[in-house]
Amino acid sequence: MFRIVRFYFDAQIRRRVIKTSLTEEQAKEHCSNPQTSSSTCASAVGKRRTKQLGAWFDGYEESK
Repeated sequence: MFRIVRFYFDAQIRRRVIKTSLTEEQAKEHCSNPQTSSSTCASAVGKRRTKQLGAWFDGYEESK
């Protein structure tokens, strides 16, 4: 199983788990969405997050 993790470029901001219990295909699908990165996000929520916290992106990793 895999999980989605939100990473921030500011090292002072801890990464956080967004979703859990996903297949690798589901995780890849999530991360391929343009709304899962500050550089391509167009939503108001994503833009607000970027303004408050700086650059970020969603990645995935195998659950431990």
